[in-house]
Amino acid sequence: MSELTATASCTAHAAVVEVTGEVVPQPLLVRRVAWLAALARDLTARVVAARWNAADLDSLASGVGLDGRVLPSKGWMALRRLGWAVGPPSGVHVCDRVLRCAQEQAARLLRLALHRRRLVAAIVATWPHDTSARTDAEWDALRALLPDGVAAADIRNRTRQIRAYLDEHGTFPADLTELEEPPDVAAQVVLAAADRQLATLEHAGERGARLRVRLPLVEFPTSGRDWAWHVLPIALPPTVPPEATLLTPTVRVSKGRARVDLPFKIPIGVAPATGHTVGCGFDWGLNTLLTGVAGRLADGRVLSDGRPFAYDASGICAKLHRLRAEREHLAAKHRHLARLLADITPADSRYAALSTAWQRIGVEHERLCARIRNLNKALAWSAARWAVDQAVTAGATVIYVEDLATLEARGRRGRVNARLSGQVRGRIVEAIRHLAAKHAIAVVTVPARGTSRYCPRCGAGTSILRHCPAPDRLGERGWRWAYCPACGLSCDRDWAAAERILARGLLGQKATRTHRSTGARTIHAVVEGNVARARRTRKPTRAARRARRTRADLHPRPAARDRAKNRPTPKRPTRTSPNPRNNARDNPMTFTRVPDRRTVPAPPPTSGGQRPAGHAPKPGRHQPYRTGHVRNSHHRTGFHHAKATPVLTLAKHGSGPMQATPVRVA
Repeated sequence: MSELTATASCTAHAAVVEVTGEVVPQPLLVRRVAWLAALARDLTARVVAARWNAADLDSLASGVGLDGRVLPSKGWMALRRLGWAVGPPSGVHVCDRVLRCAQEQAARLLRLALHRRRLVAAIVATWPHDTSARTDAEWDALRALLPDGVAAADIRNRTRQIRAYLDEHGTFPADLTELEEPPDVAAQVVLAAADRQLATLEHAGERGARLRVRLPLVEFPTSGRDWAWHVLPIALPPTVPPEATLLTPTVRVSKGRARVDLPFKIPIGVAPATGHTVGCGFDWGLNTLLTGVAGRLADGRVLSDGRPFAYDASGICAKLHRLRAEREHLAAKHRHLARLLADITPADSRYAALSTAWQRIGVEHERLCARIRNLNKALAWSAARWAVDQAVTAGATVIYVEDLATLEARGRRGRVNARLSGQVRGRIVEAIRHLAAKHAIAVVTVPARGTSRYCPRCGAGTSILRHCPAPDRLGERGWRWAYCPACGLSCDRDWAAAERILARGLLGQKATRTHRSTGARTIHAVVEGNVARARRTRKPTRAARRARRTRADLHPRPAARDRAKNRPTPKRPTRTSPNPRNNARDNPMTFTRVPDRRTVPAPPPTSGGQRPAGHAPKPGRHQPYRTGHVRNSHHRTGFHHAKATPVLTLAKHGSGPMQATPVRVA
C-alpha cells in the first residue's frame, strides 16, 4: 500500500476564544486571520528581498550550511543553518513559531527560484539561431542541461522572457536576479512549519475537524497579551474520506472569508510499472482535446475493440480563445495608459481621469485572468475525470499519454496545433495521475514523434498515412482524416494516433523508467507494433432468438395491399386567385414562403437536462454512476458545450482470445 496526498480548501465561518468562550463572528475572524497573514507576509518578503542575489542563491544551491552540514529538507531549518535570520519589526511582538512559518515560505520561494535559475542558465548557454524553431541538435543540447520534467511550455515562456530582455538591453542576463524582480509573497501562514505552540488539529466526528490556532487580537501586537487561542470548527468536504489522515493546514483570507487549505493523506494501492495486459492510450488530438482507445495485449499482439472515445471541448476552447484575446486587449490598453501617466505630472488636469481609467482596467484585467484560470482548471479536471472513468470501466491497469516534452520539441507547426498547445495539457496530465492513483492505475508517457505519421494497422513504422480533409476527399491534402493506401485503413487522424500510442506503451512497457523524486513514469524507447481491430460480437435480439427456434423469417415482407397503386395520388382541390396573399388566406395549407419557426411541436427531451458547469452528477435513478450507460453526451464532463463519448466497458469476445479482423494489404 502507498499514500496519496491531496488538499481540500475549507472555510472557517466562526471561531471561539478558548479562554473566555467568546464567539468570534466571521467578519472579526477574517480580520484577525488577515493580521496574522500580513505579519507573516512582511517577514517573508524581507527575507526574500535580502537574499535575492547571485551569491546567496549559490549558497542555497550548494546544499551545505555554515557549519559544513547538509541543509535539511525543512525550509526554515535550512535558512537558520545558513544564518539567514529574520526578526519582527520594532515594537511588534511575534513568537518564534510565526517566524518559522515566514522562513518556511521564504525558503520555498527561493528554492523555486533555483529551479527557474537553472532553466534560464540552460537556455542562455544553448541559445538557438532561430528561437521560433530550434533544430534537433539544439533541442538535444538543451535537454542535456535541463532538469528532468521540464515541459515545452516552460521552455517557450522562458525563451520569450530572455528574448525580451535581450532586445531591451542588448545582452543576455547574467543571472536570474537580473532577469526578474523578487517574487511576490502571498498573504498566508504555512502552519506546517509550526508546532503545538502555535496550532493543533484534530478530528471532530466523521465530517468535521477542529483547528486550534493563536491569532492576534490587534493589528500590531506589542506583547503576549495581544495573542489568544482560537478554536475554528471546520466542515470537511465530501472529497475527504473519513479514514483520511489530516495534516497541518495553511490559513489565508480569500474573497472576504477565512480559508483553510487542509492537506490529507489516504491509503491507495501501488500501480505496477510493468505486467499490464489491458490499457488505454490517449492522444492530444487536433480534432478534439483528447482521443483514446482501449485494448489488450495477447500473445505479443495489441488487440482493440475498434471503438474510439473522444472528449470534444471545441466550444470551451473557443471561449478560452475569446477570453485570451480580450485579456491581451486589456493589457495593451493598460500599458498605453501607464505610458501616458509617465509623461505627465499629478498636477496635470488629465492625471486624475487617466489614473482612474488605469486602475479600473487593471482590476478588469485581474478578474479576466482569474476567470481564465478557473476555466482552465475546470476543463482540466473534467477531461481527466472522463479519461480515468474510461480506463476504470474498461478494466485497464495503465494509461498511456504522449510525452509533452517531446510533443512540441520538434517544431510542430500549424494554426490548430498552435492553439491547442496553449491549452491545459500539463494540468490534465497531473490531474490524470492524481485520479488514476486512487484506482491503482499507472500513468506512463510515451514518445510523441511519429504517432500520426504511420499506419497503426499495417505500418509498424514503415507505411506512411495520407492525411486528407475527409473520407470522401482522399485525393486532397488535409489534416483531419487519415488514409492508408497499403491496407485501406480510413479513420480519424487522432484515432490512429491513439492506437499507436497504446501499442508503443503495451509493447514497450519493459522499458518503463520511474523518476526518483517525482515518481513520473516514462518510456523513452520506441517499440513499434500493429494494432488489430477485433470484431464486436453482438448478442442476438429476442426476435432473432424466436426466429431461430421457430425457423421463421426474421424480417418478413409486409403484406400487399388490396388496392393496387396504378395511378398517381389525386391532388387536393385549391382555389386560385390573381393575388398570392388571397391564396394563402383561402387555403391555410398553402404558404408563400418558408416559415421562420417550427410548424409542429418539438420532440420532448429524453434526458433530465444538462448539468451546470463544475458540478458532478449524483448517483441515482436518473444519473447512473459508472454503470456503463448514460443518458446524454455530457456525462461527467461538467460543461454544457463539452461532448464526450459515453463510458462503456471493453468488449469481451467470448471466453477465448479476441479474434482480430483480417487485414487486406494491396
